[in-house]
Amino acid sequence: MDTLAADISDITSAARRAARHLATATTKQKNDALEAIAVAVLERADEIIAANALDLERGRADGMNDGLLDRLALDYTRLRAIASAVREVAALPDPVGRVVRGLNTEGGLRVTQVAVPMGVVGMIYEARPNVTIDAASLALKSGNAVILRGGSAAEASNRIIIDVMRDALTSVGLPRDLIATVDPWGRAGARAMMTARGQIDVLIPRGGAGLINTVVEESKVPVIETGTGNCHVYVDSGADLTAAENIVMNAKTQRVGVCNAAETLLVHADEAERFLASALTRLTTAGVTIHGCERTMTIVDTVSGIDADMVTAATEDDWAKEYLSMDLAVKVVDSIDDAIEHIRHYSSGHTEAICTASLTSARRFRTELDSAAVAINASTRFTDGGQLGLGAEIGISTQKLHARGPMGLEELTTTTWIIEGEGTVRP
Repeated sequence: MDTLAADISDITSAARRAARHLATATTKQKNDALEAIAVAVLERADEIIAANALDLERGRADGMNDGLLDRLALDYTRLRAIASAVREVAALPDPVGRVVRGLNTEGGLRVTQVAVPMGVVGMIYEARPNVTIDAASLALKSGNAVILRGGSAAEASNRIIIDVMRDALTSVGLPRDLIATVDPWGRAGARAMMTARGQIDVLIPRGGAGLINTVVEESKVPVIETGTGNCHVYVDSGADLTAAENIVMNAKTQRVGVCNAAETLLVHADEAERFLASALTRLTTAGVTIHGCERTMTIVDTVSGIDADMVTAATEDDWAKEYLSMDLAVKVVDSIDDAIEHIRHYSSGHTEAICTASLTSARRFRTELDSAAVAINASTRFTDGGQLGLGAEIGISTQKLHARGPMGLEELTTTTWIIEGEGTVRP
């Protein structure tokens, strides 16, 4: 066995031992650990922010775009929000031991299907130090150890955050090996995680399409696939245009570097001139570059309030692009059929939103599209574990097996069948 394989084997073995210890912990012990993490993050905020400043400086020097820099950045406000999210996870019901179903068979057996931890969860992600804490918190509450690969962009931030959390675990009597990292081994560590079948129980990639595709295609460990976010907002004929405009502004500009930000706006031709004249003025004034279809460009030419330098003709690549920046593709469509067809063709399967006053349109939109989340008269930004009552999320799954949409505590458990008899044998 080479040195890398031996080192990773030591980490995974320690994590498995720690997970067995956690399996016997009470809910109170797990919650105490989460509270200790929340307190420690705030008490050592200066250290975390100083380390994060080094990552940000390096990211700017390397030409990292604004969206990724935003994902990478930590400040006191964000750390307070992260600590609050950890406490929200602690306040959630413990998923371990939850009875999924139970029955008594004709043969005299008492059968229950019970939720149990996965064991050791691996996370591979990019430039998101908040995920380091979210993943660890959800893993702990669901009874799992976690092994993290957070990427070189957040190396300094993740190093101190993991130290803070491991110290918090030992302060309440839990093994520090419940949280581990392969960051010192770089990409080689990530590839070692992908081949650690039997040592890591499930692997969750979270990041750009390249990272996700690499893990899905090369991993020998079972993968829960998360997806990129080419999210759409469709403004239907007869929609409340004021509400729709506010939804579009929120979905695009509230935070651009996240997977639930809107990347494409579709507008029914009946509302296009009136809606786009106002909405595009607001968007461009806010700094959004519009990539418009031919009909959108024609409307732009008639509106004096739109800065022409902020508008460009859309190309085929724009319709499938996750910008993660202040860019928005805009297309005028003739019907809800055209909108649905466009979304089905270009969507990444993350989140689609419709602004409509029609119950028929709303029903068609949610039943004819095949995405993990559908928002009706609401922003795409709500596809988020914290916003949907999960406390935090370990990722947003766009696959169809086991977990779909924001993944919280329940998605980090599997089940065991408990079969009880009285000396019962099968006839």
